Amino acid sequence: MALIRPAALLLAAGMAGPALWRAFVTEELDLTSALSRFLLAVPAAALMLAALRFVTAGYGRPEPAPARRRVDRSEAEGTPDPPG
Repeated sequence: MALIRPAALLLAAGMAGPALWRAFVTEELDLTSALSRFLLAVPAAALMLAALRFVTAGYGRPEPAPARRRVDRSEAEGTPDPPG
């Protein structure tokens, strides 16, 4: 699980967006509270993206071909194997 991925940081910024807006633009919230909410949102966003990657990991991959079974000559001809 990578915490410092651009997607994780962007999702965390979206999750903590209202707090960051209130801290930087309207100044209704102190900077420490807004940044602590962002720092708590980073691992949560990384976990959500990791779960999404886990669920969608198999999509789009071709299905593996079934294994071919080897057939002995005796089975193909219908004659029994010699003893021993």
